[in-house]
Parts: sequence; C-alpha cells; structure tokens
Amino acid sequence: MSRRTALRAGGVALGAAALAAVSVSPAAAESVVFAHGVASGDPLPDRVILWTRITPAPDAVPGSGLGAPTTVRWEIATDGDLRDVVASGSVTTSPASDHTVKVDATGLEPDTAYFYRFTAGDAASPVGRTRTAPGPGAELNRLRFAVVSCSNWEAGFFGVYRHLAARPDLDAVVHLGDYLYEYGTGEYASGGNRVVRPHDPRHEIVTLADYRIRHGQYKSDPDLQRLHALLPWIVVWDDHESANDAWSGGAQNHDPAVEGAWAERRAAALQAYLEWQPLRPGGTADAPRLYRRLQFGDLAELSMLDLRSYRTEQVHGRRIDDPARTITGAEQMAWLTAGVTSSGTRWQLIGNPVMITPVLLPPLDERTTAALTAVAGLPAAGAPFNVDQWDGYPADRRRLLDAIRASGRDVVFLTGDIHSSWAADIPVDAANYPGAGTVATELVVPSVTSANIDEMLGVAPRTVTPSIEAAVLATNHHIRYVELDSHGFGVLDVTPDAVQMDWLYVLDPTDPGTGVRYGTSRRVAAGTPRLEPAAALDPGAHGRQARP
Repeated sequence: MSRRTALRAGGVALGAAALAAVSVSPAAAESVVFAHGVASGDPLPDRVILWTRITPAPDAVPGSGLGAPTTVRWEIATDGDLRDVVASGSVTTSPASDHTVKVDATGLEPDTAYFYRFTAGDAASPVGRTRTAPGPGAELNRLRFAVVSCSNWEAGFFGVYRHLAARPDLDAVVHLGDYLYEYGTGEYASGGNRVVRPHDPRHEIVTLADYRIRHGQYKSDPDLQRLHALLPWIVVWDDHESANDAWSGGAQNHDPAVEGAWAERRAAALQAYLEWQPLRPGGTADAPRLYRRLQFGDLAELSMLDLRSYRTEQVHGRRIDDPARTITGAEQMAWLTAGVTSSGTRWQLIGNPVMITPVLLPPLDERTTAALTAVAGLPAAGAPFNVDQWDGYPADRRRLLDAIRASGRDVVFLTGDIHSSWAADIPVDAANYPGAGTVATELVVPSVTSANIDEMLGVAPRTVTPSIEAAVLATNHHIRYVELDSHGFGVLDVTPDAVQMDWLYVLDPTDPGTGVRYGTSRRVAAGTPRLEPAAALDPGAHGRQARP
C-alpha cells in the first residue's frame, strides 16, 4: 500500500468517526436562526461552495422580505470539532438575497474532507461535511455518486434522501432536476391527486416571493437537510423549478394573460434557485449560466446541462425535423461538444435532465420513414412518444452523437425527469440496432416521490405497467431495461474499467419510515458502449479511491 493510499484509508476512518459526532439536525442548532440547515456543492480541487440561510427574526421567513441585514461568520476545518480551522470569513446577508448565504471557500487542499459551520451572533448552525475534488492529474480507482431526480413534496416523504444519508460509500449527490415543483396544492401529486403533505404556498408559485417560500419549505425537510449536510451536491434545474415543459420563451404551465410575462417569471425562478442552491454558476452576474463542468482527477468529467433556458418550443409532427430547432442552444452545444471530445479523463459523464435515447413507436428504416414523412408527416427519425425529450430535437441529438462518435470517447448520460428507470445503449440508428453500432449509454433514475405510471393510472404497482414495458422493449431493442412503477435512486460507480449503476427502490414514498429494496444493476465496460447486467455494488466500500 502506498503512503497516499494508507493516508486515504486513515482519513476515511477518521472522517467516519468524526461524522458520528456531527449533528446535522436543525434541532441541534442553538436557535432557529439556522432552521434550513447547511449545504455544500460544486467541489473543485481547491474550493467548494458552502450554503446556509439565516432567520434573523421570527418574522423573517423565506419570501417575506423582512429582517435586518445580518453578518454571518463561516469557518471550515479538517476536523469535526472545528479546532483545525483552515479558512474562515464573514459575509452580510439581507432580504435582497432572502437571507441566504453562499461562500466559495477557497485555498483548500484537493481530495480532502472538511467540516464547516456558520455563526450569527450567539447562534451556531449545524456542522456540515464536504469534500474537495481530486486534482486534474490525480489517478483514481473509483468514484461513487448518488443520482436523484424529481422530488415532489406533495407526493410523499423524502425517504430516498434518508437511505442515501446512511450510505458510507458516496462522494457526492447529483440531482438532475425537478428539485421542487411549482404547482399549487393538489394540482400535481399522485394517483387521484392524493396530497401527502401540502405545498406552501398553497397556490402555484409565480413571483419571487413564491419561489423563495417553496424553496424554504423543501429545505425544511429533515432527510433533505441531513443529506445536504453530509455530502456535496451537484445540481441543475429541469422544468418544475420554473414551470412545466419550460422553453426559452414560455412554458406549458404558464399563462401570460393571468401570470404575467414569462421573462419575469423565469427571472424570479432563477434568482430563487441561485439563492437557495449550493452551486457555482458560470457566465456573468447579469447572465448567470447553469451549465458547467466538474472534473474528478483523471477518472471522470461531469458536464451538467441546462436544457430549459435555451431550447425552442416543443412541437409535434414533421416540424420536429427542422435543423434550426435546438434543445441546448448553439453556445451550450459548442461548449458541450468541445468538452466531451477534448477532455483527458477516462469517462465523460453528462448530467442530462431529459432522456436522450430514442424511444420511438416504432423505429423505422429510412426508406419507410421517408415515405411516411411525405404522406403522413411522420418525423424522419420515427414517431417519438415524448417531444419534451431529445426525441423532439433530433438535429441537436445528431450533432452531439456525431461528435461523440468521431471522438471515440466513453460517454455515459445520467438522466432524470421521466419518473421511471431506464438503461439504454444509444444507437447510431435505432432502426438498425445493433448493426449500425452504438455511440454511448444512458442511465435514467426514477423519481424520489413524483407520480409514476401506476399512480397516474390509479392502479396497483406492477399490474398494468409490465405489458407497457414489454412493448417498449419489443419495439426499441436498444433499450436494455425499463421499470415504470418504482420510486428510488441510483448509485453510480465509476472505475477505469467500467461504469455501473445500481437502482434501489423505496417501498412506499408515502411512509416517512419506508424501507428500501435493491432493484437491478447495469454496467458498461470501457471502450464498448454496450450495457450488460451486473452484480450489486458493495455499499460498504468507500467510493473514492486513489490508485497506488
């Protein structure tokens, strides 16, 4: 064992022991000043974002606009007791930022566990734990991420987060969007519009105050707070952080005649999202950019996509084929293809809010499709069932997949949005799979709580959906796994030889104490973009490992 590996093993043991004494419950704080907990995110080798929110007075609740400007001190240390402080400072927060606090703590060591805390007057926050990323040249044997999506407060409790917080093997949490939902109470819950716990405010959120209140409610969940305090998160939004089926100029769930200009609503949603999430946006202060890239040694680079801010409106039929239509926007596409094709890491991971794998009814050969396009207006790539996904933007998908194919890189898309579990080879031509070859693979995680097919249909799980799954697999041979009913999460294991995802499912999202069960596993070996079944990962093995 090398000295570095020995130190790493010792650090893991020390971190686990220290963490056992760390309180991440808001009840343990000295006051209700830090009622929304602490969080960290976007780890780089020398820095990490630290986040909290203070309540300086009882009436200074989220979205209220009340409360005096307040100075908040932060400190970050290598030990859970915060005796070995390596960086500290103070910031002033006010109603202008909804009394949220974000610090980009710099000057840190790569691949190092840290503990952090905030204080305001005599009140102290819970202690959080985070970890910086390895340096660009660091040789890694393993990374392990939790992957989650679609967490609707009204549809259930966040047992997924509780089970993830109990795992000792994770390096970070990747949230692929729909962190919260914009609907009013009962407008979008589960079967029969069942509301497990009502939204606050009870109406659909539209204004900046509304979005701030809703973020504050979600951050009050104890399981969400604990997971935020234990691990750095890497987040990006999908549509429900603003409005359903959002695009650059509007959304399905937005009525300008009633709810005002879309640009104003989107600006409010984005401001609240940036205030309440531990992320480091790119771009400028006037034009912040949510898409960004994080690197983990020589093993993996993670590109997080924003597929709502720049896309053209969803359409149906032959208009889908218009090459001018885009889901990424030209600038983000150039950034994405340049990064994926030039990176020196072993794996390219793409945090992809909506599914990129073709799901067609059915996939057809070009000659047949051309005839149907001419006669019936069927899109040239076949008839998609969901035009809100990349299926509705085939020209952009082809641009990206052509670039990946030409580069020969190992690319895995990590996806949420669709409230179900999928694993797929991404084909060069869906109608000629596997003959035409594959470009990459995609791993899709289910929802944390948001309604699945069985709940939308109002039927018992695994009664109607197996026949739907069989039909999907029969007509889309590149799809290797689909499960439409279960809620849960993915655990992604990344090694130089392979990427694997385990799907784990909670038993009942409406039960705050729900158990969890193992679902299945799929693995893609380096150099061969084809998925295969795999044995379950060992949750006792620590995620990040340096190569001797």
